[in-house]
Amino acid sequence: MIVDERRASERYQFKLPMVVRWTNECAIGEAETESRDVSLRGVSFVLPQEVSSDSQVEILLTLPHEITLAGPVKVRCIGSIKRAEEDEPGQVGMVALIERFEFLRGNEDAVDDMAGQF
Repeated sequence: MIVDERRASERYQFKLPMVVRWTNECAIGEAETESRDVSLRGVSFVLPQEVSSDSQVEILLTLPHEITLAGPVKVRCIGSIKRAEEDEPGQVGMVALIERFEFLRGNEDAVDDMAGQF
């Protein structure tokens, strides 16, 4: 049986702490979670509630020294939710497409007002 592979880049099984912010039908939400896997173009994680497909997301994560070999590096990713998959009770597996990202300076934080970013 031939399986159609949709992934355009290799995925890495990293459990990185993350903060996910989203806009979902005129509401803004935020949750702390961790990644299941990460690639250059996407990230998989769980949330306590489902976020609608195509909702805009901001993901803040820190790459540890073990990955960067230069100390922890903060990364801000902007993208959109591509799909949700029911996980365990009280958790929804989410997949987000990363459309752009930027490395943040040590004392720099992401903008709290997501509305102006999309």
